[in-house]
Amino acid sequence: MDVLIFQTNDNGEMGIEDGLVTLSPGLGTSAYLSLFGGNWKDDGSQNNRQTWWGNLDESDPAKQYRSETQYLLGTIPATTGNLKRIEDAASRDLQWLLDENAASSVTVSASLIGLNRVKIAIVIRAEGDEVEFNYTENWRASS
Repeated sequence: MDVLIFQTNDNGEMGIEDGLVTLSPGLGTSAYLSLFGGNWKDDGSQNNRQTWWGNLDESDPAKQYRSETQYLLGTIPATTGNLKRIEDAASRDLQWLLDENAASSVTVSASLIGLNRVKIAIVIRAEGDEVEFNYTENWRASS
């Protein structure tokens, strides 16, 4: 079980009900943190001083949050030509689900849904079930 973290208009929120933290048995929190859990300024390079603070004590690179998707949304222009780069980054951010056998397949698609707004649709298949997550995010880089 994970703490329920979900996307809102101003980034992620933690689920709280009746004063208690809400837990989630699914992969939604893991997917969200994989895409948006790092530091906006972390480009993923080795010895990057802008890395997310939680990466400093994690020696296994596979368990570090780099969130390349988040980084690209802040550094490349919001154009249809860059949607493939966002899809590829999201696929790399979620690759650990496949590597750790937490999922049997992960499919990512991205689309522009407004001025500087991107929708990232993810389908994760695990243990015979299929779950879809849709994230609508501001594309922070200027065009």
